Amino acid sequence: MPQPPISACVVTFNEKDNIKACLESLKWVDEIVVIDSFSTDGTTEICRQYTDKVIQHQWPGFVKQKNYALSQATHDWVLSLDSDERVSPELKEAILKEWKKESWKDHDGFYISRRAFYLGRWIKHGGWYPDDKLRLFRKSKGAWDGIDPHDKIFLKEEGSRTKKIDGEIDHYTYKNISEQLKTIDRFSDASSGALIERGVKFSLLKLIFSAPVKFIETYVFKAGFLDGLPGFIIAVNSAFYTFNKYAKIWEQEKGK
Repeated sequence: MPQPPISACVVTFNEKDNIKACLESLKWVDEIVVIDSFSTDGTTEICRQYTDKVIQHQWPGFVKQKNYALSQATHDWVLSLDSDERVSPELKEAILKEWKKESWKDHDGFYISRRAFYLGRWIKHGGWYPDDKLRLFRKSKGAWDGIDPHDKIFLKEEGSRTKKIDGEIDHYTYKNISEQLKTIDRFSDASSGALIERGVKFSLLKLIFSAPVKFIETYVFKAGFLDGLPGFIIAVNSAFYTFNKYAKIWEQEKGK
């Protein structure tokens, strides 16, 4: 039986500094699908150097955009990446090895560890690693779901078979602290909005206690302190994101 082809799906918006390395790491797959939210910085021109399937689609949110990308993939097996991620050489070889062994016959998806590079080092603790993600899967069995911006692949059928695969996705997350703070602002907007849509109401207790609890979880229980000063910065900013999420729920309720 011939090996099934793989489609790679990537969603982008103004990612000219990251997208080339991302797509370069995907040159070995059978199809690359890029869904772009009308970039203005030259991202689409770079994408067209790697694939003819560059589709402009207005941004509807993380989950909906990634599901739209799935709908545009020709093949059933899909490898999904964000534009600031890359398939490591070890991961590429691991996938090709699994395909050669015909592991795809017995599984519906493969979990892959993701490691993040931030503040000059690979972050190994604080909940950032191994950060296993279901990123290689049958699109006939899976779909994106979750609360924006925290999207996640869910397999549709009970008893779906998965396996952890060797190798890692390399995540070049934020260029610096300023970029992380901008992302916190954007993501807390999305997260608070999604929670409100689901009927979540403002809670003073959550506003007061969620941030310190998040810091202790990240820095102490998930051993963020082992990543040195970057681990402390990550823990503080994780707490700040949590605080902002609940503060923005209050802000939107107050505005109404």
